[in-house]
Amino acid sequence: MAGYRPLSRQDLPTDTADLARDLIGKVVVRVLPEGVVSGRIVETEAYIVGDAAGHGYRGMTPRNRSLFLERGHAYVYVAYGISNMLNVSSELAGVGTGVLIRALEPLEGTAIMQDNRGVEGLRDLARGPGRLCTALRIDRSLDGLDLCDEGPLWLGSDGQESGEIGESVRIGISKDADRLLRFYRRGSPFVSGPRALNLCPS
Repeated sequence: MAGYRPLSRQDLPTDTADLARDLIGKVVVRVLPEGVVSGRIVETEAYIVGDAAGHGYRGMTPRNRSLFLERGHAYVYVAYGISNMLNVSSELAGVGTGVLIRALEPLEGTAIMQDNRGVEGLRDLARGPGRLCTALRIDRSLDGLDLCDEGPLWLGSDGQESGEIGESVRIGISKDADRLLRFYRRGSPFVSGPRALNLCPS
């Protein structure tokens, strides 16, 4: 699997915004029956303590309980009844904060991702949180998974630097919408969102 080193819990910052920034350049690895697919994280959003836009803002529910696990667990939810969204739980157990993985640069298994998405081009394969979950076949069955274990879905590093990181407001929210909690790899063609946001000063 391309020499990826699994991220340990100790590798992950305990602050949500720091984790969102730190995950830029890291790798999401998905093990499927047909083979391994992977992508480099190029865009994230942080949902911090006291954040009205966060799913943990009003406390734990059966739907969001994975968000309250110790940092490094998958919280997968379905947005608008259509698209799966992959989040990484952050901070300490019981806190209810997380990082949304918004976009990946495809690395391994691009043919599998193309088949999953039903598209041929690389740029849009995993550009956006719903697309990346479709490309990597991530759904609610993976909710609560420990992403620090080499299982069907995990986080790794190939030692590549994150590159220059930009920040902006988050996309598609109405509450606490002015917070600069979206992070992205500057210059990456695989980043989602409006061009104006991706030119924001860091």
